[in-house]
Amino acid sequence: APFWKAVKTDEEIKEAIRALLDKLTVIDEHSAGQTKVTGGKLRVTSAEKKSIEYDITKNIIGGGPLEPFMRDPYLEDIHIITGENVHLIHKVFEMIKTNIFIDKAWANTFSQEFSEKIGSPVSEGQPIADGTLPDGSRVNIIHSKDVSLKGPTMTIRKFSETPISVTQLISWGTFDAGVAAYLWLCLQYGRSLFVCGETASGKTTTANAIIPFIPPHKKIFSVENTPEVQVPHEVWQQLLTKSTGPKEGHIELEDLLRAGLRSRPDYIIPGETRGIEGRVVFQAMQTGHPVITTFHAGSVTKVIQRFTGHPINIPKPFMDNLDVVLIQMAVERKGKRIRRVLSVDEVEGYNKEVDGIMSRKAFEWNPVDDTQSFKANRNSYILESRIAKMAGLTDPMQIYDEFDRRKHIIERMVQEKIFDYYEVVQFIWTFYREGEKGLPISI
Repeated sequence: APFWKAVKTDEEIKEAIRALLDKLTVIDEHSAGQTKVTGGKLRVTSAEKKSIEYDITKNIIGGGPLEPFMRDPYLEDIHIITGENVHLIHKVFEMIKTNIFIDKAWANTFSQEFSEKIGSPVSEGQPIADGTLPDGSRVNIIHSKDVSLKGPTMTIRKFSETPISVTQLISWGTFDAGVAAYLWLCLQYGRSLFVCGETASGKTTTANAIIPFIPPHKKIFSVENTPEVQVPHEVWQQLLTKSTGPKEGHIELEDLLRAGLRSRPDYIIPGETRGIEGRVVFQAMQTGHPVITTFHAGSVTKVIQRFTGHPINIPKPFMDNLDVVLIQMAVERKGKRIRRVLSVDEVEGYNKEVDGIMSRKAFEWNPVDDTQSFKANRNSYILESRIAKMAGLTDPMQIYDEFDRRKHIIERMVQEKIFDYYEVVQFIWTFYREGEKGLPISI
């Protein structure tokens, strides 16, 4: 019997498959449609060999019958329920029913295989698994028939290797150039920002799109349970929690955030704040570290309620360490489901007389004409009181000239269809280094 060395990486597996096919097949371009064996080798055309190699590879290290969906950049989610057809969430066509039917035997096998790929094998004793595929996609598996009555189910949230750019989001109407210009100034001058919304509202997409507004020379420290934050900066310290192995070896978000405070970052980005790690998030902001994070809440009031309530329990007077709350939701408009930034609110501070947090509306979405209006124009607490002085302006009202300048630059980028994420990054960073004169388009 031939000896095969142990393979570990995907590339090694692919090489082993190719070597095995080379050993078992011989190319004959005239053998199409025929089944012939010569000297113990199967005669195939080069196209047939390539097809066989693809089929074997996709079933061993790929997504099996789901592989085309895993490769489709226009898909967001893949939903697998035993006894049903596979359903997809498409960026344009929303929910789509496919012609791939999931029977019980396939679902049992496939849920186990996928759970092994994410390093969290499922069983009847441990039927629920969450994890990340090698490409960054998030997977949730429920395996046991005792808790999933139809049989195994699996949800895959696709990971986009290249982030969506801020100009692309503007072209889609998620927010306008004014909102982008405001966020640009906030992130350039070290303001803390929470991107909030419900599940599947596009919070992470928006957070990743605006991260390039952080000046390129800054050190970024990110902490996450699953890797979703995408940072283009060279000095990026990326950390993940650890929940496998013995419990004493587990590392939580809270632990990583505390470590981050000692590593002298310029910006801290917890991918998502959910629980008690919120205390360390506010501790970071109190010590002067700008924080950008996502959070599940549908309004600035809900954000304040959840942070000041159990289990986070931030004292109300400390809430003014947070500067800006952006609310983004998936909404219905003219029969279509769209993502929109509904509001951008500024946190002013604690009012002892009413025992409440004072906030000011900076931007608000109008559902009638699908536009965002700048409510804080010439009346922005953050721009005038927090940013103008940092920008070296003697008159706080001059910050609005800078706002208009950034807004015009972004509008020109959209007009010139500069939508590629990395082009946008280079454009913004060129502006930081050389000003308008260094930009590749006329402003």
